[in-house]
Amino acid sequence: MRSLRAASVWLVVLPALLSGCVLVTGSFSLFDSTPQPLEERVVSGEGAAKILMIDITNVISSLEDRDGFGFGTRESTLARVEAELQRAAKDDAIRAVVLRINSPGGTVHASDAIFHDLSRFRQEKGVPIVAYFQDVAASGGYYIALSADEIVASPSTVTGSVGAIVYGVNARGLMKIVGLENQTIKSGDKKDIGSPLREMTPEEHAVLQSVVDGMRDRFVGLVKDRRPKITETALYTIADGRVFGANEALSIGLVDSIGYLQDAIDSAKGRAKLAEAQVVMYRRPREYAENIYSKAGAAPTELSLLRIDGSDSLPNPSFLYMWMPDPLTAGLGSLR
Repeated sequence: MRSLRAASVWLVVLPALLSGCVLVTGSFSLFDSTPQPLEERVVSGEGAAKILMIDITNVISSLEDRDGFGFGTRESTLARVEAELQRAAKDDAIRAVVLRINSPGGTVHASDAIFHDLSRFRQEKGVPIVAYFQDVAASGGYYIALSADEIVASPSTVTGSVGAIVYGVNARGLMKIVGLENQTIKSGDKKDIGSPLREMTPEEHAVLQSVVDGMRDRFVGLVKDRRPKITETALYTIADGRVFGANEALSIGLVDSIGYLQDAIDSAKGRAKLAEAQVVMYRRPREYAENIYSKAGAAPTELSLLRIDGSDSLPNPSFLYMWMPDPLTAGLGSLR
C-alpha cells in the first residue's frame, strides 16, 4: 500500500520535474494516512484546570473522507470525537467541555453515537458541557448539542431542523430514454425498496415513512427530555423540521442564551466553579490551533451522495438528521 501511494505521488510530480520548472526535495510523508497522535494545544487562559474545546463541524458522519489529492483520508467526525474523549478521560485536569458546533447535521447513526458518547462522558467524568452554535447548528448538529447542560447561540446562528429525512431519486424515466431496463432479481417484493431503478409503490413509501417517523420521534423525544422548558405547543412547531434564527430559537427554548464563543467558555468555567482555566484543543501534528477561533482539525466537508467512482459513497437511501435543502449540492465537491 505504501509503495502504491509513493507511485501515485511520482505520477503527479514527475511531469513537473521533467519540465524543468520545479525542484522538489524532502519527504512525501504529508500523504501518509497513518493516524498521528493527538497533541494538546493551549489556545487561551491560564491555570492548572483545563476546559476542552471540541469541534463538531461540516457534515457529521462515520465515514472517512478523501483528503488533499486523494492520497490519504481524513478521519470521520465520529472517530475524531471519540479519540478526543478517550484522551480527555485520562486527564483529571479537564474540568469542563465546550462544543463548538458549525454543522447542518449528517447521518442518523453518527449524530446519535456522538450524542451518546458525550452524554456518557459528562456523566462518568462529572464535568459540565456547554454547546456553542456558530453559523449553523441544525438537525444532527442540534441533536448532538442536546448532550450539553447549556446551549449558547451566536446572534447569527441558524438552528432547528428537528427531524429525519431520506433522499432518493427515481431514474426510471431516464432509463427509458437511454434504453436501459431494470433486471433486478430479489427474494421479496420489498427487498429493493427505495431503488432508483423503479417507481416506489404507495405501500413501500409508507414503510419508509414509518422508519423516518420513528427517527423523528426519537429526536423530538430527546428535545422534550433535554429541553424541558419547551412547551407542547412549541414542540409541535419544532417537530415540523423548520429552522429558526437565534432570537426565535431563544424565545421558543431551543437555546439558553445568545452570545459569543468567549461567553460559552465563561459559562463553562462558571459551571465548573473555576476562577481561571486554560482552554485546550486536541490536534494532530500538522493541524493548526492558535486561538479559540482556530479552524477544526479534520472533518469531511461534504456528504458524498455523488461519487464519480462510487467509492466512499453513502448507501442509497441514506437516513439523515440533516438540514440540506438541495441534496445534489452535497456531492458536488467531489465532482469539481
